[in-house]
Amino acid sequence: MTTWMHGSFPGHEVNLVFARGMALDALTRSLREARREPLAHGEAGGWAWAVHDMHNYEAEDYEDVDYRGLSGEGAEIVVFETEPCSAKAHPPSFGYFRDGRSILHFAFGDQQQRVGENPDHLSLELLAANLIGPGSECPREADVDHDCFDHHYEDHARLVKVIAGFFLLPTPPLSAEVAAR
Repeated sequence: MTTWMHGSFPGHEVNLVFARGMALDALTRSLREARREPLAHGEAGGWAWAVHDMHNYEAEDYEDVDYRGLSGEGAEIVVFETEPCSAKAHPPSFGYFRDGRSILHFAFGDQQQRVGENPDHLSLELLAANLIGPGSECPREADVDHDCFDHHYEDHARLVKVIAGFFLLPTPPLSAEVAAR
């Protein structure tokens, strides 16, 4: 997805979860109860964070984690699904949960289609970064000599930067080498 996670856990399709208003041990315990053993975890900048496999193949559990259940009263959770289905070319996605509710969710590359209780929660920031709205399309999209996929990962990085800046998420290093226990 970005330098935060892309390639940090070879052979794993992972989610990166940030929690504020929830202790690290509560986050990791909740993930284990959801049958998602953290691959790495830590705390930084007022956020607890964990990386876990998207699915639990050993338990044949292919359901997505319901983060609403993890984000109880007073807790916020920001989730990046870094490689939701690389074989089917599904893009990464973002979710924001607060007080047990889904506030905002969208797929990268389709941030025009935002869902949740407040789909406009980041709209001003996304507009300001030219990621949605007028002028957000690639200006060379119709040019036959241009492939928009050439800047696909740069667009993802800009999107992550906007989200991380809005929520004041901690910055790297958040890697297995630094944080695994």
